[in-house]
Amino acid sequence: MSFVVPELAAPVEAFGTALGIGLLIGMERERRPDASAGLRTFALVAMLGCLFALLGEKTGGPWVLVAGLLVISGSMIASNFSAQQEEQYRGFTSEAAIIVTYGLGAAVWFGYSTLAVMLAITTTILLYFKAELRQFSERTTPKDINSILQFAVLSLVILPILPSEDFGPYNAINPRQVWYMVVLISGLALSGYLALRIVGARHGAALLGIFGGLASSTATTMMFSRHARDHANLIHMSAIVILIANVMVMIRLWLVASVVAPGLAMPIAIVFACGIVPGVLMSLYRWKVLSDAGPLPMPEVKNPTEMRTAISFGLLYAIVLLASAWLQDIAGSSGLYIVALVSGLTDADASVLSTLRMFNLDKVVSGDAVIAVTLALLANLLFKIGLVVSIGGGKLARHALPGLFAIGGGMAAGLMII
Repeated sequence: MSFVVPELAAPVEAFGTALGIGLLIGMERERRPDASAGLRTFALVAMLGCLFALLGEKTGGPWVLVAGLLVISGSMIASNFSAQQEEQYRGFTSEAAIIVTYGLGAAVWFGYSTLAVMLAITTTILLYFKAELRQFSERTTPKDINSILQFAVLSLVILPILPSEDFGPYNAINPRQVWYMVVLISGLALSGYLALRIVGARHGAALLGIFGGLASSTATTMMFSRHARDHANLIHMSAIVILIANVMVMIRLWLVASVVAPGLAMPIAIVFACGIVPGVLMSLYRWKVLSDAGPLPMPEVKNPTEMRTAISFGLLYAIVLLASAWLQDIAGSSGLYIVALVSGLTDADASVLSTLRMFNLDKVVSGDAVIAVTLALLANLLFKIGLVVSIGGGKLARHALPGLFAIGGGMAAGLMII
């Protein structure tokens, strides 16, 4: 039995949602002794925004909602002026949060409850992690900011203006699709790149392996092979970083496959899991030596959002797409496997993405696509094994190769399961 009059159910729900938004943001402000407003103020402001939106809708004009915003803004200016007179300036964060809360309350009334709640949670997170965000800003260099801006150009400027039409032999090249893959890979690599810059080497081999693998497992493998060669005390730690970085490659490419070709997510997950599990176990087996680890070097990973790097990857991806379509046409699945093996040696991303693209175009069946993806990773793993042996030498090889072979053997065994 409902205790709310039917015609009041929607308004009551709207005001309840607005009240919840105000309480959420206000709860965070309440715990700040220097905040100019707390739990009750934010709750009232959110409901006021909802109320003024209601009144504005009923009167047929936006002036009520605007008047409410002006009243709140004037009150905050007066409060801040009074605080300045008393030499107790608190900043403008709480005032800005109050304006946002007022707007969110109004958005709830206009039917954007879900969006308003999402924005309220985002606002609360931004307010709560003040110290962490300040540290992030302090650790960010001009080079890091440049990387972020370059990624914005790649994703928000170039991507939208490219045509979404198929061109070339076999209609294999779609400019927007090609650049979307560039943005996707660059975004993941940028996340690892920034994490490496911010976290640094002080948190040990595990995080270096994780973020190094996210940014570039090949660069991480090469870097730590060199340090193992030059510093005997880094051999054990270098082996662990290399193992973790190569486990992260599978996790990263599975995430990419889940976005690009959801239909392949499950079979790829099964194959990759067969490689991830032994890789993690081998890493844990060597984990005990981390207690004696000294300062570790940072992987020298290039900025993945540089225009030259992005264009180079886009061209490589387009070439692999054309080669895959051509060999698939004249040699069937065996042609696809050849391209995967050859292109996967130096860049597994381009090979995997081209296979996922062909699967989406129904040019490759699920089983052949999974095999091609696995072959690309195995070829890339073989290349990195060569780096370990040729650069790191026999001592590093004895520690790293069992884990790398376990990863490769696990993936090969996974192909027999699906």
